Amino acid sequence: MLFLLLFWSVVLLIVAFAVWPIIDKSLVDTGASGKAAPDKAPAGEAEPGSLEGVLVSQLGAGVITRGQYMRAMEGIAARDDERHPLTVPPDTGSPA
Repeated sequence: MLFLLLFWSVVLLIVAFAVWPIIDKSLVDTGASGKAAPDKAPAGEAEPGSLEGVLVSQLGAGVITRGQYMRAMEGIAARDDERHPLTVPPDTGSPA
């Protein structure tokens, strides 16, 4: 019984030391307000390369609301439909 208690104590200490830098880094990144700064990209992540990526990052950072995001995506879809309209091929009938 003592062995199990010591074993789990050691395992918990190892996990705590492994997770502590991650928790400490997230607390430093968010600052006192509890929210990440919207103008600063997290380390290791590239800047978005498309308009959709920019909108998603702004939505995630809280810069725009969900309604604004939806309206912007509707505008992108309408513009894409004008530039590249969907054409349906003609019905050729059955192969018989």
